[in-house]
Amino acid sequence: MTSLIDPGSELRQLFTGTEWAEGPVWLPETASVRWSDIPNDRILEYVSRTGETHVHRDNVEFTNGRTLDLQGRVVQCSHGRRSIEREIDGVPHTLVDNWNGSRFNSPNDIVVAADGAIWFTDPPYGIQESGREGHPGQPEYDGCFVFRFDETSGELAPMITDLVHPNGLAFSPDESVLYVSDTSAVQRADGYFHIRAYDMVDGECVNGRGFAEMHSGDSDGFRVDVEGRVWTSAGDAVEVYSPFGERLLTIPVPERVSNVCFGGDDGHDLYVTASTSLYVIHTTTTQAARPH
Repeated sequence: MTSLIDPGSELRQLFTGTEWAEGPVWLPETASVRWSDIPNDRILEYVSRTGETHVHRDNVEFTNGRTLDLQGRVVQCSHGRRSIEREIDGVPHTLVDNWNGSRFNSPNDIVVAADGAIWFTDPPYGIQESGREGHPGQPEYDGCFVFRFDETSGELAPMITDLVHPNGLAFSPDESVLYVSDTSAVQRADGYFHIRAYDMVDGECVNGRGFAEMHSGDSDGFRVDVEGRVWTSAGDAVEVYSPFGERLLTIPVPERVSNVCFGGDDGHDLYVTASTSLYVIHTTTTQAARPH
């Protein structure tokens, strides 16, 4: 379905020089993309109006996924601090870093719902012995969960506990469905490369089911567009799936993809973080807005 890509648009490399690029988010106020170079422990920004990339911050405790809250502030996952944090004026402020006294594994990806609640995944990739994406450590609770944090009440609750290594996550446009990937096959022979879907009923995640099996690599991170299509990393490509799990499009990328986000002046640019580089391609769609 090539109509999802603007006719004449091709994938363009905007920057190269990272070791493992991750966690992109579009910042409307500065017309820029902010993303992480996790092993090099830094955050970068690409400014679309000048085409320049600069280091936003160094020594950032291995930040990974990030998004904007309802006030447009960056909230992000910290592997090093094993926490969720909000960045204000370049300074990270910890929002939550434990569940019932047990530290998180290494929060990985994050989304903010229409009610302001912060949802995030907590696989173990930042506490591995290699120390490549965080500090070596041990799990302090039994599992890898998807959590919901209500900042107003301070309530933190595990919402999904049946995944091995939950990673990317995103809501459908009306927030009736939560999509979560399991990327455990990266480290386990009996693991998975798939996306699961959960219905949201009375604030609970129910009817967990298979949505898409990834055949060319892991679904590390993804976004959902206004029509409910899922745009996901898939090895050395970006794949697009219909709301029914039908693969619609494959966009080849020269290196392994980690994540994507929509942005640009019209919201139709798809920014792609992939190993050493940041790429962009112009689409005919844009990211789903939060329901009101």
